[in-house]
Amino acid sequence: MPIPKEMQAVVYRDGQLALASVPVPAIEPDGVLLKVLDVGFCGSDHSLVKSGGLAEDTILGHEVCGQVVACGAEVRDVAMGARFIVRPTFCGNCRDCRAGRPYFCQTGRRSIGIGDMPGAFAAYVKVYPDMLIPVPDAVDSRNAALAEAFAAALHGINCLTVNEGPVLVIGGGPIGLATVGLLRIMGIAPIVLSEPVAEKRFLARDLGADHTLDPFKDEMGQKVFEMTGGVGFTAILECSGVPDNIPKALEWVARGGDICVVSMMFAPAPIVPMMLNFKEARLTGCYSNTHAENRKCLQWMAEGRLDGRPLITDVIALEQLPGVFRKRIDTGQAIKVLVETDGESASRGI
Repeated sequence: MPIPKEMQAVVYRDGQLALASVPVPAIEPDGVLLKVLDVGFCGSDHSLVKSGGLAEDTILGHEVCGQVVACGAEVRDVAMGARFIVRPTFCGNCRDCRAGRPYFCQTGRRSIGIGDMPGAFAAYVKVYPDMLIPVPDAVDSRNAALAEAFAAALHGINCLTVNEGPVLVIGGGPIGLATVGLLRIMGIAPIVLSEPVAEKRFLARDLGADHTLDPFKDEMGQKVFEMTGGVGFTAILECSGVPDNIPKALEWVARGGDICVVSMMFAPAPIVPMMLNFKEARLTGCYSNTHAENRKCLQWMAEGRLDGRPLITDVIALEQLPGVFRKRIDTGQAIKVLVETDGESASRGI
């Protein structure tokens, strides 16, 4: 099928999302053009829209599964029609790359949707071969589009030293629920989720949580004491984005335990440093994920051990995204919104 000159895209305009007609990206000799199949709306997309700091006509969207429809003359070993997910490039030689932190690379780093290149809330997206991670045949495109969200959760777990429970996950959004599912796969138990929304607590049980708590109704201090025998949690992953949960995590973590702030917070979170001294607890954060973590999540999906699709509450067409953002995403009613730009993908079973 011929590639059109114009395409539909959702752009940031006048402080909100809007549907627009834009040129299909032109690819350079080393570039690849993907037809977008499925793309998830990420919490960072929401934060960027609400920040007000985006340039006009920015196209967001990075949790994408796409299909190759064109390659530049210099591109090798990228098959037409193959499906890929997309991650940023990295140089492999700078200080961060050598330390195993390629997501911090600033040397020629290129990324879609959150960086220097337009994202995938569009019919087509331009990428480069180093950004491509192949999707196994056994993984459908909806699941593949969620692999990056699970990789972000996996990176948070990997930033800790945790081999056993009890583990507390604070917040039952997509990343918190993904964290619960991954802890189950990794055999770390018991798993406890703290989340005020009942629907998310029920889903967490299905994904592998041993216990769920409502922080607005349960007496958290007493519950923590009962569940951990007064010791505290071996590890805590903060996935809610609520600053007040940082000092609470310091209260609930065990001596010598680990806390990872997986969520992105823009407001101060006051803590008493003496709590770190008295518990010798480790408080850290995490950022993004690696190509290897994405491959691991895709592998688990191919093996049937991991399925991200239960997180999806909304499957929508591209033109619906501005309205769904206002009514479902910005209001916190949706768990995971998946934009399906290729209306035939579900019927094809990919």
